[in-house]
Amino acid sequence: MRTDITYSTFRPDVTWRDKRRTGGDRNPSLRAAVLLLSLFGSLAAAPKLRLSTSTIGPYSIAVGANGSAQTVETWNAGDGALSLQVSSSAPWAVATAGAARPCASRVGTCLPIQVAFQTASLASGTYTGTVTVGDPNAIDAPQTITVTAQIGGGVPDRLEMYVAPSGSAAAKMTTDQFVSMSVTTLDGQPWLAVASEGGGSFRFGVTYTVNVAPLSGMFVGDYRGAIAVGNSDFAPDNKTVDVRLHVTTQPIAQASSSGLAFRIAQSTQRQTQNVFITNRGLSALEVSGVRTATALGGNWLSAGGPGAVVSVTADPAGLAPGVYEGSLEVTTNAVNGALTVPVRMEVVSQSPPLAYYRGTVNAATFLPDDPVAQGDIMALFGEQLAYDGPQPATVIPLATKLGNTRVLVNGQAAPLYYSSYGQINFQMPFETPVGEALVRVERDGQAGNTISVQVSSRGPRIPVFGEYGVIQNYTQGNKLPMPPRPDVPSARARPGDILVIYAFGLGATSPAIPTGAAAPAAEPLPRVTVPVTVHFGLRTIFSEGVPAIPDYAGLTPTLVGVYQLNVRIPDDAPRGDRVPLWLRAGENSDISNTVLIAIE
Repeated sequence: MRTDITYSTFRPDVTWRDKRRTGGDRNPSLRAAVLLLSLFGSLAAAPKLRLSTSTIGPYSIAVGANGSAQTVETWNAGDGALSLQVSSSAPWAVATAGAARPCASRVGTCLPIQVAFQTASLASGTYTGTVTVGDPNAIDAPQTITVTAQIGGGVPDRLEMYVAPSGSAAAKMTTDQFVSMSVTTLDGQPWLAVASEGGGSFRFGVTYTVNVAPLSGMFVGDYRGAIAVGNSDFAPDNKTVDVRLHVTTQPIAQASSSGLAFRIAQSTQRQTQNVFITNRGLSALEVSGVRTATALGGNWLSAGGPGAVVSVTADPAGLAPGVYEGSLEVTTNAVNGALTVPVRMEVVSQSPPLAYYRGTVNAATFLPDDPVAQGDIMALFGEQLAYDGPQPATVIPLATKLGNTRVLVNGQAAPLYYSSYGQINFQMPFETPVGEALVRVERDGQAGNTISVQVSSRGPRIPVFGEYGVIQNYTQGNKLPMPPRPDVPSARARPGDILVIYAFGLGATSPAIPTGAAAPAAEPLPRVTVPVTVHFGLRTIFSEGVPAIPDYAGLTPTLVGVYQLNVRIPDDAPRGDRVPLWLRAGENSDISNTVLIAIE
């Protein structure tokens, strides 16, 4: 049984920087489409770079003052010796490498990186820079440290919050340490609350979430509250925050991003990111206009629209290396007025391709800590990976070169599904030995940096569409088994329906299929060599849900590297719009991620 998923539009690229920070995906439908529709050297002893942290801040600093210098430790997890090169994208964050000394964060010897905060000339606001730590001969180098300074502190003077009568809203603030917070409301009703998300040191801070939720019986109108902040060693944070709650039946506009950042090599292709405009209110939202502005003029920034999706394009043509600031303004009929999204473009000099540290991930979930299996579909994120525009695969068996770009795994070229400036999708060769593999990109004959990836024999993962699995209901015309949605063919499943569950990372098959080749559409079909079960229901220490044995578990006919499981929904499967589903393959440790389906 073979079925197809089709969507009207998709963009193969996803934003790795956002994923690294959030662990989530702002547009899962695009990701799901990539996963299924974009399918159309010897190891040498070397040093291996490791950092004690990749983040400093948000760090609160008084206006007109310099902050105290902070230190990040580096060490060598490989052979030989590190020879560090350090640079900073922000003039106010000055980074230098120190001499070897005993580590403070671990046992052994470390090379400290000191970051001096020369912030006295900065106005009140939040500033972010990047410190790059590299060694041209090291594995997993370069790596970056994100440095954030909150000049004047991270506690605002005032919060304006808009919410529908039956809705809620949230805002965040960050302090260097745990502080005391007490809330009051002018009407004495408990519609305002503050919760801590935890925290640590100057590098991580403590994040507080301010939540507002109108109570039953609260009428449309404006309400006032206050948050008293105290016990902070940073004096400017000790203040009272004025909270204004606007309960309204009008539309409330919200942008999917609080800011856009581009990093583009000089004289290469322009890049586009999308901003999604959604409505948290009740009345219909109308987007009436978009416009862009740049701090120093010029026409490097443009936007398409207006509409629910605004495409924002940054073009480096004719620009020298440097940082360029701009903004996107979206005009709507919302009660909260026009939306402004800051846009930042950093133009860098052309260089060999750069693969991000921990940026080679399982393409089912894009999570750095998820397992990678022999034969897996991989997504590699970086920059300057290709200069010749997006290149999808056009032949099967997959070619090992798209345009002028190759990916080498342990020195051997891997089959490619897709390549672009910032992302490559490739197949981890079935022949890759279990253990550490070394991956690098080659563009126009220039070899990039080398990064390491741990490879296992199996690592089952189900691609996701939001929280729901990329699963088709064969019985119901290949609809996705999820609550009905206007943008995708979907419907709740029923016991007895036959599901086609797509998966990655189920390992070896019999017969074996060569790397880069499509699975055959006729017997003998390539079946997984270990037992596989599908489980309906949440996995706990007391229960594994309702198990079902697939009629088929193997590679999907005519596709490369994609597995499928054909299984009947048991009569006693749980019911509801959020039924957990997961897989077990072989040993107990080979358990997939959990996705959702809807069963009525």
